Amino acid sequence: MAYEVTHRTEYRYPSTVSSSFGEIIMLPRDLPGQACVRSELVIDPAPHDLRQRIDFFGNRVAYFAVLAPHTRLSVTATSLVRVHGRRAEPAPPLEIGWEQARDQLGADTVGELLEARQFVLDSPLVTLSEQLAEYAAPSFPPGQPVLAAVTDLASRIYRDFEFLPGATEVKTTIDEVFARRAGVCQDFAHVAIGCLRSLGLAARYVSGYLETRPPPGKARIAGADVSHAWVSAFVPGAGWVDVDPTNDQLVNDRYVTTAWGRDYTDVPPLKGVIFTEGDVQDLRVSVDVIPVDDPD
Repeated sequence: MAYEVTHRTEYRYPSTVSSSFGEIIMLPRDLPGQACVRSELVIDPAPHDLRQRIDFFGNRVAYFAVLAPHTRLSVTATSLVRVHGRRAEPAPPLEIGWEQARDQLGADTVGELLEARQFVLDSPLVTLSEQLAEYAAPSFPPGQPVLAAVTDLASRIYRDFEFLPGATEVKTTIDEVFARRAGVCQDFAHVAIGCLRSLGLAARYVSGYLETRPPPGKARIAGADVSHAWVSAFVPGAGWVDVDPTNDQLVNDRYVTTAWGRDYTDVPPLKGVIFTEGDVQDLRVSVDVIPVDDPD
């Protein structure tokens, strides 16, 4: 599959903003099964400074500075992404028992295992707890293979938590989400990550996009897609396996990965600072994930 992904964010301010400084994480990564053929950032008003770098997690991050006075700021990221072969298939390493995977993470300090250990620790929005370990326990009986356990946990979160936009905010803690049993994809991913880490397993937060398909006979509505989030669990010997608890499925060729980190705070699509005397702003976000002919 090939997709053209367009992510637009627009701010309108009631009074003049003297300057804006921002960080953008909207450009897809290159990874096995995914290639970003080209990408472009358009910022209006034109920035005085725009530069890119690779962050600690290997994500593509752009920084900009708009120094001219303005009452409107728009940021548009457009990318052409080729995705293929991303459906995870069971393999012998995926049959490793979850306790063995946990013990290897705690004992080995080489290669991927050492890198994965940072994703067992607490992070700003995901705190380990007995409550989360108890919730995860039915999916992790003794000797259960990691893949089977993780997919069962994702299925239970899908059934037990209501997808309810507006029920949470970007800074809502995992304890609050767990108490409400409602939220959005970001919250479902945080719950899954918290459960896995509370059992001693490594899990990271993945942000990106999912191609949505209109009902049969209906046209696609421009701007109706949204950014998405899911969880990636580490399996010693097999690497990272991506699972989407919001849709109860393994990640496949309909997904585009932008970035990953410990939780949402590491990879928000856009954040920044403005200088103004106003305190109100109008925010509009639209996303389009459009299948296109593969250029190759």
